[in-house]
Amino acid sequence: MPNRVAVLSDIHGVLPALEAVLAEPDVSAADHIVLTGDIAAGPQPAQVLDLLTSLGDRVIWISGNADRELLEYRMGQRDTIADPIAPWAAEQLREDHLDLLGSLPRSLSLPVNGLGKVLFCHATPRNDEEVVLVDSRLDRWKEVFNGVDTDIRTVVCGHTHMPFVRLAHGRLVINPGSIGMPYGRIGAHWALLGPGVELRTTHFDLQTAATQISQDSSYPDITEWADYYLHARATDADALTAFAPRDGRDQSS
Repeated sequence: MPNRVAVLSDIHGVLPALEAVLAEPDVSAADHIVLTGDIAAGPQPAQVLDLLTSLGDRVIWISGNADRELLEYRMGQRDTIADPIAPWAAEQLREDHLDLLGSLPRSLSLPVNGLGKVLFCHATPRNDEEVVLVDSRLDRWKEVFNGVDTDIRTVVCGHTHMPFVRLAHGRLVINPGSIGMPYGRIGAHWALLGPGVELRTTHFDLQTAATQISQDSSYPDITEWADYYLHARATDADALTAFAPRDGRDQSS
């Protein structure tokens, strides 16, 4: 049973943010690094995938909706992707990258010291793009937990790019936030599990990172993209306002 697990979510192809987190002593010392999806859809997709694969079996991969969409786009199963950078990112991937993304599970469980059997997923255990938020009603959590084994008392999810820890129907729910596209606060956000839960933020030189991304990436609007996401121009209030209708609260009585 692993003693420490570092959870990295929503990297979105931002290499400097990923490098900064991987340099953290507690990440370097972790038994496993779990990636909870949306790994490559961003300005440096190939570089991010190559760095992560170089770490070998310490890394445990889970697919997110953005990873699925990149693969579907390249396979001709869709003509567009809502995220403007995603079609460009899809075209940067090699065949081995596509094979990797196509092999990833949507969720998996792993025992973690102090937390027992932990379920890791991207958005919810049953769907890679459903929305649940820190203030989602308990009935919504009951919906998304439907079918989850009763022995799983901890669920880790990403997708909404905002870190939180809460209880819902006796289960501890953890969202580590986003490495590459944070909403609300600058920095690369991640979580350390075992024996408890710690939400962490890694700060790095944003100007240097923006320069590196602009030099490495051929995405046409890269300067604006890097400025907006590295500086977390979208606030948590903006994100919650945008996401809230998608958790079904408007249909609740």
